[in-house]
Amino acid sequence: MRIGIIGLPNSGKTTIFNVLTGGNAPTAAYTGGTFQVNTLLVDVPDPRVDALTKMYHPKKTTYARVEYADIAGLSGSADAEKRGASISGELMNAMSVNDALLHVVRAFDDDTVPHPLETVDPLRDVALLDAELTFSDLSKIENRLEKLEVSLKKGKAFPTFEDDKIEFDILSRLKPHVENGLPIRDFDLTDDEIKRLRGFQFLSAKPMLVMFNLGDDAEAPALDYPHKKSAITSVRGRLEMDIAQLDDEEDRAIFMDEYSITELSAGRIIRESYNLLNRMVFFTVGEDEVRAWETHRGASALECAGTIHTDLARGFIRAEVVSYKDLMAAGSNAAARSLGHIRLEGKEYSVSDGDILVIRFNVNK
Repeated sequence: MRIGIIGLPNSGKTTIFNVLTGGNAPTAAYTGGTFQVNTLLVDVPDPRVDALTKMYHPKKTTYARVEYADIAGLSGSADAEKRGASISGELMNAMSVNDALLHVVRAFDDDTVPHPLETVDPLRDVALLDAELTFSDLSKIENRLEKLEVSLKKGKAFPTFEDDKIEFDILSRLKPHVENGLPIRDFDLTDDEIKRLRGFQFLSAKPMLVMFNLGDDAEAPALDYPHKKSAITSVRGRLEMDIAQLDDEEDRAIFMDEYSITELSAGRIIRESYNLLNRMVFFTVGEDEVRAWETHRGASALECAGTIHTDLARGFIRAEVVSYKDLMAAGSNAAARSLGHIRLEGKEYSVSDGDILVIRFNVNK
């Protein structure tokens, strides 16, 4: 899972990047003229993995991982004619490859860090960046429709005529929606239509987590954001970055207690991102390794087997399944088995978050 961190200049993107990754990337005020992407893979904190490790004492423990990308380069132009124009080339590529976007919105005052639009106005900034994304998508749609019109004029003899006709119809319906400033993730598309448009990597189609970057004592602004595949959260960025970078656990606990922080935001934001992307985690356990695996919610046992290894999917016979809750309540694998908590499931079984799987397979069958 890869999440791109975006936002207007001096919104605190790199501060949030450090909060989420525990990193120490420089957070100096943005001065313009540069394009840069910092990326870092981090383990997903999961107390279930810790508990399973204590139970099985494996040689290796592997957490699920998430990659964060701190993407600089958005201009935040207030000029409608320029909106979206800056999203091209390297910047477009850096934004397109993400599974979701995390929009850092400045909601703190700091005279030493000037806002590119001179005043701090979080709601304006949310609307402004949303407009940049939709304008960028609209440009893609218009350019593609022009090319499709040319190919369709060649008639049914043209090899891709039928596919082009279907694509032209989808984009023609989508265009007025985007022209009205609405994100593509709000537009109802069938699974087949989503598949056909996947190659465009439309930015406003990606799930969006809007994050208000607050001062130490500020409250999050009230935002009406009714878009699909969207969520709103807030973080006291500078404060949490300072706490996350403390090496001493006791010092960290003192600071958290002083500011009434019961949990650092990294874990919470990851959970919110999982929900936004409709993702879940299942586990495999044993003496060699306890491992968390990420997949989409509702994945079948066969799909989960393939996530572990293609051979397991190819030779799938059955899956032994026990829920994390049942295993912990029983106290051991043997106890869970004697209580009837471990069951055999077929390839169509819908795996639940926290299920522990043992795949029975035979590649020679």
